Amino acid sequence: MILKVQGNHMSSLESHYPLSDFIEYPAEEMSARAEQNYQQLKRRHSIRQFSHRPVAKEVIENCIRAAGTAPSGANHQPWHFVAIHNSQVKGQIRQAAEELEQSFYQGRAGQEWLEALKPLGTDADKPYLEKAPWLIAVFAKKKGGLNNDGEQTNYYVHESVGIATGFLLQALHNAGLATLTHTPKPMSFLTGICGRDSDVERPYMLIVTGYPDTGATIPAHALNKKTLDDIATFIE
Repeated sequence: MILKVQGNHMSSLESHYPLSDFIEYPAEEMSARAEQNYQQLKRRHSIRQFSHRPVAKEVIENCIRAAGTAPSGANHQPWHFVAIHNSQVKGQIRQAAEELEQSFYQGRAGQEWLEALKPLGTDADKPYLEKAPWLIAVFAKKKGGLNNDGEQTNYYVHESVGIATGFLLQALHNAGLATLTHTPKPMSFLTGICGRDSDVERPYMLIVTGYPDTGATIPAHALNKKTLDDIATFIE
């Protein structure tokens, strides 16, 4: 541990450790690893046909651990993941989600949104919410700080939880599982079903994960990815 003391006061670097686990790769290997990672993530697709095949709890645990390494505002880690395997609870989630989706597809979404969804072939029927072995409800914590005291303000909550969710999706894909992000509006029903405190947390996203079912498909529209020129600008 490195302690820096200025006069009678510790500086903002009062407790820092040397960076000892960073690995630098030769330039050629770095390029190869970047390309390999890109090719691997190109194979991640959102699917809606999941198998009943079981997935070990320890796999989900380690993927959530990976998500928990994400950077966050003031290192408050303002997230909580509820991993759901229980069939009865999954059934409750499906029922609540489909009730909301019925009104969504019957006009609440607006015509422009519904037109945007048409190429994906989605509708109000969500059987995968019961069939997939695991649902992971992601909650954003408005307050609590590092010690989860329920009082201290958390910062950059939306950004932090978004990054952690991305880490989780990557970890699940890397483990060999398929995923789907599901965001019924509103998602407040998840708070009660998952037993969370609405004064401290709000539902952020529901991730469906497991093995693809036999004959699982990918909408052709979902394979249309923007080019590098469309998504990036380099100032050199």
